[in-house]
Amino acid sequence: MRHGKKINHLGRTASHRKAMLSNMASSLILHKRLSTTVAKAKALRKYVEPLLTKSKNDTTHSRRTVFAYLQNKESVKELFDEVSSKIAGRPGGYTRILKTGYRLGDNAEMCVIELVDYNEDMLTSAAAATTGAKKTRRRSSGKKKDEASATETKAAATESKDEAKDAE
Repeated sequence: MRHGKKINHLGRTASHRKAMLSNMASSLILHKRLSTTVAKAKALRKYVEPLLTKSKNDTTHSRRTVFAYLQNKESVKELFDEVSSKIAGRPGGYTRILKTGYRLGDNAEMCVIELVDYNEDMLTSAAAATTGAKKTRRRSSGKKKDEASATETKAAATESKDEAKDAE
């Protein structure tokens, strides 16, 4: 049973795990995409998403806090200058994990973790999909459609009655 096990230790000591996640987060910020195992990607997502959220508020304190995690000046500069402006309107979910198959040597499940706003292929397909009718996200849209169609038919019936009276 895994009672109380909040984090995946990834078979490493605490210092090794901290250093590995810091390096992976820096690489993800600098290169926008990273190929790794699924377990490491899920651990990295928990590590890097709060840093991305903190980068939206560009203050000296938030820069120092992020630097304490990343330990890389170039990645901190990239994060606060370019990445934060792209993710400013997004409320969360800054990374995407795409599974790519299994590694030949040990059959570990591999994936690509990437920053969502930097995948041009997905952005162009999403833009093409949104050019159509605007869709709203609702859970129980069946009731709304039935009520809307009922009110439309009532309105159409009253209009036809009014037109008939005007014709007389």
